[in-house]
Amino acid sequence: MQDDIFDDTIIADARSGDSVAAAELDFADTILIGIPAAVEKIPAGELPTEEDDLPPVDTVLHYHLRIGVTVVALDKVAYIGRKPSAPRVMLDGVPRLIQVPSPLREVSSTHIEVRQRGSNVVLTDLRSTNGSLINIPGRSPRKLCRGESLVVTAGTLVDIGDGNLVEILPMQRV
Repeated sequence: MQDDIFDDTIIADARSGDSVAAAELDFADTILIGIPAAVEKIPAGELPTEEDDLPPVDTVLHYHLRIGVTVVALDKVAYIGRKPSAPRVMLDGVPRLIQVPSPLREVSSTHIEVRQRGSNVVLTDLRSTNGSLINIPGRSPRKLCRGESLVVTAGTLVDIGDGNLVEILPMQRV
């Protein structure tokens, strides 16, 4: 049972030091811990009244990834696999778990991690059995081996097996 896995796991926000027991979280929800919403600063004399429209909220740029017809923002770490699970220690908040079909079992249970670090996207093989084939635009295809990480660009295609292609899409406003 998944709840047993998280009984003694603590999720900590590296910036503020706040923490919460993972067993208390509902993993069906999208939870983003420790990243305050970006809002526009308004001088005190210019606060909106009820009649005024609210000022626009600043937006953050995030890369996106596409698997099949599904597009997902990289606003949090993504773990992709045939039955992905979160690591026991999660310093960046609760990750997004993306399950892909793998009838031939070419895709490991938690195959790769995809994360945005500033203006970069970092792919990490999570000790998958078969590795991943990385196709970065303008470069020769290469295999990402067990435990290896690689910075990639928008347009990169990642073949994780069983016909599952992950495409890194350009930054967009969220």
